[in-house]
Order: sequence, then structure tokens, then C-alpha cells
Amino acid sequence: MKSNLKKLTAFTAASALTLSLAACSGGTASTPAPTDSATVENTSSAGEGSKTYTVAVVKQMDHASLDEIADAITARLDEIAAEEGVTIQYEVYSGQNDQTVLRQLGDQAIADGVDALIPIATTAAQVMTVCAEESQTPVVFAAISDPATADLTGFDYVTGTSDALDTNLIMDMIFAQDPETAKVGLLYSLSEPNSTTPIADAKAYLDGKGVSYVEVTANTNDEVIAAASSLIADGVDAIFTPTDNVIMAAELAIYEDLIAAGIPHYTGADSFVRNGAFATCGVNYTQLGADTADLAYEAMTQGMDAMEDYYLASGGIITVNTETAAALGADYSVFESLGQVVTVTTTEE
Repeated sequence: MKSNLKKLTAFTAASALTLSLAACSGGTASTPAPTDSATVENTSSAGEGSKTYTVAVVKQMDHASLDEIADAITARLDEIAAEEGVTIQYEVYSGQNDQTVLRQLGDQAIADGVDALIPIATTAAQVMTVCAEESQTPVVFAAISDPATADLTGFDYVTGTSDALDTNLIMDMIFAQDPETAKVGLLYSLSEPNSTTPIADAKAYLDGKGVSYVEVTANTNDEVIAAASSLIADGVDAIFTPTDNVIMAAELAIYEDLIAAGIPHYTGADSFVRNGAFATCGVNYTQLGADTADLAYEAMTQGMDAMEDYYLASGGIITVNTETAAALGADYSVFESLGQVVTVTTTEE
């Protein structure tokens, strides 16, 4: 049984590398369901006669962060194949945030005899863990904010990368930007285990400062829009959302209303910020994807006995949307004392 010890990235896996990633060479496809669309298969090979491995990459849903991670995983698998003189075949699927679809995808991958499953995001990881229980096929998850809360620890055949938030640092950003903040909106989905611990941490932080908060949840795009409207009506000074895939998928539908109301949206991932949110402090998802691919290769080639339950990705990267900052009249230079600041603009993805 693997221990629960968590390690920082600088993975000690024999295959872990820190080379810069090339752009994904193709071969990825998002399939709505295994029964009604074709999947494009990619084969990375060093030549005939090389050892062949097969991998299923399963995204919980389609959105910017998960797509970035999937692209990084497959790009790194291409690199590993070239470096190690092996063949790696992979397919990328989307579960459409539907557990039934995810279960179909996982069961089919196991039936096809894949050597590893790489689920991206919590629900996908939970479903793939169930699918692989009998076969003990390695499950190497990516971007799980709280693996313990999601019940993804303690399995001999499961490991992966965690993008756990430093919630207190994001709270510090809120008050660095506006020391007079008196009410904070907490916007998240009850269906996302990723949100449980960060929301509890945010409440504890705000309680400690004597600052009030309004808690609103949503589980569909329309509900997110309605929840954002209610927070605007409540007159919150800022909004915090953790690494929540449901809210992320709706960010483009709410960011303009939040800007018009003068409310900065602080989030758990840079994908929100590229879609109009104000700022985040999190991890580099391209590097996280590459690290996840390294772990998957180690699991396939060396087994999982020496591997930890999960590995923490390094964070501390503050990402600010300069267009949103300008519209809010916000001076993001105040974040420079808190971490490395990078800037982006809004992309309609």
C-alpha cells in the first residue's frame, strides 16, 4: 500500500523530466460519447519493433484548463516515445461532465486493454478509479485539488498530480487590492469536490478578519449566471471561486456583468482569467500535464509500488487579466510582493 505522503514537484520518478514542452503534435480528439463519434488515435513511435504502450486520456469536460492539460500530456507522451525508443498510442476523450459517459469511456478503455488511464479533473478520476478496480490498471490523475477529500488516496493502482490551492494567498490578494473589502461572494458548485476545502479555508480566513461573505452555489450554466446576478445584487466587493470546473465553463457568460458591476472575480485557475476573470494564483497547467505524463510512463514501465498517492504541483504564479484590470480600474502591481505575476488578455475559448 502506498503511503499518503505528498511530495512537491521536482518529481523523483526516474522518468520525470523538466524539459520545455513542444506544442501538441495532434492526435487528440474530444468524443461526446463512445457510441456516436469517432476518436482520432495518435501513435508516437521510435520505429518498428519498439515496445508499445496504450493510454486513454479522459477529460471530465471540455474547457480551457482541461484542454491545456490534455495537450500537455499528449505532447509529453510524444516526447517520451522519442526519448525512450518506444511506441505510445493514446486517445483523448471528453466525458461531457456526465458520469454515465465517463463510465462508458472507462469501461471501454479497460476492455481495450489500455496500459494506463489518465483522467483529468475529479469526477473523471473517481469514475476511472472504479472502472480500473478489478483490472488494477494504473490510474494517473491530473489536476485534483483535494485527492483525499475526493477519496482518491489509499489505492495501490492510483496516483497523480494535485493542483491544490493556496486559498489564503488568494484571500491576501483580495485585501491587497482593496483593503476596505467588507463583503466577499463565494461562488462554487456543490458537484465539485475540488471546492470543498478551499471554500472552508476561505470562510475561516474571512471569519478571522471579521469580514462577511455570501455563499452561492450553482450546478449548470444558467444557474451560474443567476448566482452571479444574485451576488451583484447583494453588493459584494469581490468574488472567490476555487478550481471549479462548472463555474469555469460559464465564466465567459458572467465576466462582463461582474466587470460592469465593478466586482473583481478571483479564481482558482488561469483558465478563468483568460476567460475574463480578474486574477488567480495557481499552478502552471502545462507543466502539470507534462509531470502527469511522466508519472504515467513510470507507472506503466516500473509499476506503482514506490509511487506516492499523489504529487503536489508547484504554484505561486499570479495571473492577471489586464483588460479586466483596466475596466475595473485595478492596480495589479500590488500583487508583485505576493508572487510571480504574469498577464493575459481575454480569449473567447
